[in-house]
Amino acid sequence: MAAALLVTLVASGVVALLGGGAWAQCPAPADLRPHNGTRVCAQLYADNSPYYDQCCSGDVLVVEPGSDVPYLPWKWSGTISSLVVGTRCELNVWSRRGKKGNTRRFGAGAVPRLQEVRRGLFGDWNDAIRGYYCTCK
Repeated sequence: MAAALLVTLVASGVVALLGGGAWAQCPAPADLRPHNGTRVCAQLYADNSPYYDQCCSGDVLVVEPGSDVPYLPWKWSGTISSLVVGTRCELNVWSRRGKKGNTRRFGAGAVPRLQEVRRGLFGDWNDAIRGYYCTCK
């Protein structure tokens, strides 16, 4: 009976609808604009959740285009768990202060759970960002 219900849901597209709303909490890359309308390169978030619709929460660090920050402020160093990169922007991050350690490039889009992004053989990017450089075209 349960298998028949699942087949019906898949055939009707309900499963696709459920998956599509799962990232609702993170803003779309095109929506990264502050109240004054200027462009935002990225937004970095301190909290995530096991539930995608509750990610991109907590404190927000707004990153402007051209920002080059080799040393994150004490409050933000090692606390970033989610991020959204704006349209036509690119965020380069490092795992060690002073632009050292592992590096990763994120293009436009949302990454609600950095713990799902591999960093090296055994690590992930959750709470690992210590510096960044963000550019937009």
